[in-house]
Amino acid sequence: MGSTERELDHPLGVKHLAGCLELSRAANWNQNEADWRIMLEIGHGWGITLADGTLAASTLVIPYGSRFAWISMVLVSPAHRRKGYASRLLRTAIADLKTRGLTPILDATPAGREVYVQEGFRDTWGFKRYALGSDDARVLRDPAWPSVRTIRDSDWPQILALDEPAFGASRDALLRALASRLPGSALVAEVRGRIVGFLLGREGREASQIGPLVATEPLAAPALLAAALEHIAPPIYTDIVDREPQLRGWLEARGFAFQRPYTRMVHGADRAPGDERKIMLVAGPELG
Repeated sequence: MGSTERELDHPLGVKHLAGCLELSRAANWNQNEADWRIMLEIGHGWGITLADGTLAASTLVIPYGSRFAWISMVLVSPAHRRKGYASRLLRTAIADLKTRGLTPILDATPAGREVYVQEGFRDTWGFKRYALGSDDARVLRDPAWPSVRTIRDSDWPQILALDEPAFGASRDALLRALASRLPGSALVAEVRGRIVGFLLGREGREASQIGPLVATEPLAAPALLAAALEHIAPPIYTDIVDREPQLRGWLEARGFAFQRPYTRMVHGADRAPGDERKIMLVAGPELG
């Protein structure tokens, strides 16, 4: 990594948490300290620090299995944009993953997508963030759903067996960490004793984030969301895949409003891993 008299490229660590949180705040992103800690625990990253000690930019990579990794938290403080910091750290991340034999994947905002296309990323599928404000919630009566209950320790083998083919790799450590973050959303849906869907979530800096939601039965997704919304107060964010217009309509009927789109992009591959037909809500653009 290179350095000048005014700036230093370096690995990110727990000692940089305050600077990382400031980058999230300045960008109006939702990550809190617990998010940064789990991303640094299961992944690693790089930053650019100025001579005065200010963390001006960040990028993380989160490996999932032996085939691919997420590039995450490509952030530059507003006062130091247009200096090439994002591209510099992005190239460091891509080179690191290529050395490890891992395909780089990320979820891009429209503005970020322009940068990623120039670095060789290609579009696969998309999702949209919907938000529920404190004054926007509308309570509707739902018909009978599949059985929904809180996750038990004994459920994890079934949850992981459901998630791995959908996501494309094991994310055991991440899912178990999320299960303790927002207990009201740590749920499974069952049909005749078999788990057909699960939901997790986390508290955030600005709002609670509901997701991921993976399901193999159509009614499992609204069943899980209906149960979670009984226990989680707004504001709430959730990231719903584009190929689920009925579920999107279900959310809109309850007061959720469109906030921004994202595009899942890959580098050096034709498609994103996993089976997106089973993914209803992603964990968030920073986690996959």
